[in-house]
Amino acid sequence: MKNIKSYISIIIAGIALFSCYGNKVPQLGKASIDKVVAAMTLEEKVHLLVGTGMAGFSGDSAVVGKTKNLVQGAAGTTYPIPRLGIPAIVLADGPAGLRISPTRDGDSSTYYCTAFPVGTLLASTWNGELVEQVGEAIGNEVLEYGADVLLAPALNIHRNPLCGRNFEYYSEDPLLSGKTAAAVVRGVQKNGVGTSIKHFAANNQETNRQRNDVLISERALREIYLRGFEIAVKESQPWTVMSSYNSINGVSASESRALLTDILRNEWGFQGVVMTDWFGGYSPAAQVHAGNDLLMPGRPDQTQVIIQAVNDKKLDIKDIDTNVKRMLELIVKSPRFKGYQYSNKPDLKAHAAITRQSAAEGMVLLKNDNSALPLSAGIKNIAAFGVTSYDFIAGGTGSGDVNEAYTVSLGDGLANAGYQINEEVKSLYFKYISEENEKNKPDPNNPMAMFLPKIRAGEFVPTDALLNKTVQTADVALITIGRTSGEFADRKVDGDFNLTVNEINLIKNVSETFHKAGKKAVVILNIGGVIETASWKAYPDAVLLAWQAGQEGGNSVADILKGEVNPSGKLPMTFPEKLEDVPSYKNFPLDIALNMKELLSGSKPENRPNIDFTNYEEDIYVGYRYYLTNNKRVSYPFGYGLSYTNFEYSAPEISEKKGVYTVTISVKNIGTTAGKEVVQLYVAAPKGILQKPAKELKAFAKTKLLQAGEMHRIELRFSASDIASFDEKDGQWIVEVGNYSIQIGTSSADIRQSVKFTISDEIQIKKNKLIF
Repeated sequence: MKNIKSYISIIIAGIALFSCYGNKVPQLGKASIDKVVAAMTLEEKVHLLVGTGMAGFSGDSAVVGKTKNLVQGAAGTTYPIPRLGIPAIVLADGPAGLRISPTRDGDSSTYYCTAFPVGTLLASTWNGELVEQVGEAIGNEVLEYGADVLLAPALNIHRNPLCGRNFEYYSEDPLLSGKTAAAVVRGVQKNGVGTSIKHFAANNQETNRQRNDVLISERALREIYLRGFEIAVKESQPWTVMSSYNSINGVSASESRALLTDILRNEWGFQGVVMTDWFGGYSPAAQVHAGNDLLMPGRPDQTQVIIQAVNDKKLDIKDIDTNVKRMLELIVKSPRFKGYQYSNKPDLKAHAAITRQSAAEGMVLLKNDNSALPLSAGIKNIAAFGVTSYDFIAGGTGSGDVNEAYTVSLGDGLANAGYQINEEVKSLYFKYISEENEKNKPDPNNPMAMFLPKIRAGEFVPTDALLNKTVQTADVALITIGRTSGEFADRKVDGDFNLTVNEINLIKNVSETFHKAGKKAVVILNIGGVIETASWKAYPDAVLLAWQAGQEGGNSVADILKGEVNPSGKLPMTFPEKLEDVPSYKNFPLDIALNMKELLSGSKPENRPNIDFTNYEEDIYVGYRYYLTNNKRVSYPFGYGLSYTNFEYSAPEISEKKGVYTVTISVKNIGTTAGKEVVQLYVAAPKGILQKPAKELKAFAKTKLLQAGEMHRIELRFSASDIASFDEKDGQWIVEVGNYSIQIGTSSADIRQSVKFTISDEIQIKKNKLIF
């Protein structure tokens, strides 16, 4: 019987192939998509839903040679079907800029891309217009280098500071995450190329990421972990969404019809394609049924499994046809289908200027005692301490990395700004870094080495003799602390979140030596995620959080230090006093090392807490929602950031029309330096049936550059649905009755003005089927 079915399939396929030589074969773009779908064989349909493989890894598959070299170094391609006019399209990383190979065999040209600031820095700008400009520049490189879809932005929530990919993500708050992602998507897609917002959903740890099961309430899932994606989908219409590796309450995200169809498409109105993360999921047939249209990077066995499921009546052909149609709708929008003649020559110089500007605007001034910054005009000679002063970190590693042509170090940036760097200190560090790098060379036989963070030189403490000699000629000391992270592993506690003994002693000794001489010391944090600051921040005069600022990072820092740019960045997350204060501390993998084989395994999970499953016990109380509600002291609060000037808030007013609340407020620069201010609006809800955080961010805006004495009237809006809570009991969003307080300030902890409004009757926003 099985052989008979096989013969019938061969005969049907042969008839279809024979027909392609006639004149009636529909061509994509000329015939309707429905007609093209109808003309496809089952094998062709399924091939279109499975990518063409990834060179060097298991799954490098059938059509390598046809599509592999379209854009070298791209993450993957779709399957071409020439007889129907269906081309392959190219998918490429990543969040901080396009990731492709910078050089090609037999080609003397270079294909470098711009390394833009990491996602966390972009979120720290709180400036959607600027972030959109960054997205537009990234999208231009995608277009001109011949790719069709950028696998970005990434907007998973900063649930815990130790997540290895937090540098790619934006914030602990879903509103800020969603708004920032939407801005990136709009910018990129202005170029006629697509994006893929990721990782959908609740992908908040790297440890065992492919097999981890997230145990979470539906309320927390919807209010915290899905809300940002909903904002991005509704405000920017991304071409694609990437499903995540993890499971949610026992169901793999890429196999969850509740997530990918019921919520994403039916509730939010998403019209595009859903693709898997690379090698994600267990059951190809279940993925297709869930609404996961494209399996990436693709393996031959996935094609075979899907065809067999259809033949065995375990998968409805209607599911196949629905997904194929969405794939064709994506392809016809692509530059490759439209025949765009890409140049391979984007304007990298112009994009470098954009990355320099955006990086400076997202840097956060954490401390500035006695106006240590900007550096006074008389300061010319600088002693730069710390390995990272000379080995500046542009961004994280893995798919979020970029192959850029150069990175401006702090030393280079200072020199470009006209400062003199102490040569003796510089030479000492150069020699030390070179020797340490030689010891820490990556294994050339490890195919994953390109994705993992390199082993960086550890910090050392200069001798008292060197410090005493240096302070005699240097006008100021800079101490740079660096951190990097990436895919496949989460960060460590000691020597990563916590500073090493040498790093603390470096800050302490340099600061004390310069203070004794009546001079100042400034710490620069070249990091991708939160570190402990409470134990050492009293030592230096100033602390500048520079993040990982992309290839122009050194110049951007110098712009801040010199006063060419007034810092206006605000924290998109909380800096706790210690790691134990983090609400997810007990429910996160701490210092767990898994070997690479286990990390990449697709086998079913076991039952190890925080490895095979993670309990989101903190529920909706993530980040500042927890700290404020529980009156927990922090080192630096959410939304915090200093400026070289001061701002005054006055005359708040509120109005309501058809469920939309409009708040206006005046912001005046009362200092002597031009600057920008981020105005943050929080809503404190009354006590009711549902427990709620002390306050939640509901709107924000950034002023234009205000000159000294200048005032700007800011308008902020939010709707009733924005202040609703999800009631799991009835499966609906509700706004409870009572008096609500609108708190407007310069951070979550620094409220300058407030107004109140009242909800007299309970508002039921919408009814949802309970599906988790």
